[in-house]
Amino acid sequence: MSFIPLELVHEDGSTETIDGPQTTTSLHYRRAPLAEPAEQLARLDAVPIEGGPTGTGRFEADLAASGWPDLRPATLEIFQINLGKLCNMTCRHCHVDAGPDRMEENMDRATVEACLRAIDRSGVHTVDLTGGAPELNPHFAYLVDACVERGKHVIDRCNLTILTTRRFRHLPEWFAERGVEVVCSLPHYRRLGTDAQRGEGTYARSIEALRRLNEAGYGQGDPRRPLTLVTNPVGAFLAGNQASLEAEWKEALARHHGVTFDRLLALNNMPISRYLEWLLEKGQVEAYMERLVNAFNPATIAGLMCRNTLSVSWDGRLFDCDFNQMLELEARLPGHPRPHVADFDPEVWQRHTIRTARHCYGCTAGAGSSCGGAIA
Repeated sequence: MSFIPLELVHEDGSTETIDGPQTTTSLHYRRAPLAEPAEQLARLDAVPIEGGPTGTGRFEADLAASGWPDLRPATLEIFQINLGKLCNMTCRHCHVDAGPDRMEENMDRATVEACLRAIDRSGVHTVDLTGGAPELNPHFAYLVDACVERGKHVIDRCNLTILTTRRFRHLPEWFAERGVEVVCSLPHYRRLGTDAQRGEGTYARSIEALRRLNEAGYGQGDPRRPLTLVTNPVGAFLAGNQASLEAEWKEALARHHGVTFDRLLALNNMPISRYLEWLLEKGQVEAYMERLVNAFNPATIAGLMCRNTLSVSWDGRLFDCDFNQMLELEARLPGHPRPHVADFDPEVWQRHTIRTARHCYGCTAGAGSSCGGAIA
């Protein structure tokens, strides 16, 4: 296990070390070849696959065969902002390659302001804040308050352990006062599965954080304080039935820890970044890609998150989804070769064609997988 301490500098000049469980170091920190998005895409394209609706293993061909020759946006509903790759954890399967060493990729105030102007033009009802650990961005509280004042539903995608640190222990009550939905990642309701993916001690700290959220009114069925858990499989297989898993998780967490939550999202692991590295190390990349391709489900296409969500990177660039963002596949907007949030035009966004590649099979396999959970 590896540990990289993260030192925060507060506005008053004082410093604080934020710790978190670590199972690895980032690809970026190790200067690994897979740190380059082009290398990840090349590795996926090189996998020999015969399967799917067309038998070609080509996502675009399978889309067209399913009646979608061009994947176009639906109504824009969600404005997702990746505030940076800085995180107090370095999880084994992280598709962002986030970690304590990613200090430079952190959204500045000017870009936050550009996001707010774009939100005002967009007509979205939800602002989805992610990272890294989005709470570590120095403008996080300002952005949350600005979105709440605009009447937007705000989602914080939280790794749970950040809520157990001194600097952020106040957040459960702070979120509750503002009606922020807290969407928390937890690989498994058992310790072994969670610590294997996220580092020793993660599970205990996650349970502590969930208890603090419960004490603040989360996970009690209050629509103003929704608590959502997100699970990814610990291994090279697809997510299970979301409804069945939710019932199982609720029973187990309540019985063993007295913890409650409102809903569970079961997501497939995306074969990129550190999860792709894990697949390659285990010799599982071909088997996993075949599993995704052969589980292609046309019923998921209409509900894909890239159709109703705009993804903004820490430096303000625009993408069709968070996964495309990590692969540097910028949105192809007419007249905007490098689209930026400062220039966001909802009418132009509505006319563009969504970019796809082989990793997109991760969102269309089985019941589908998106930031909102199962699709079909």
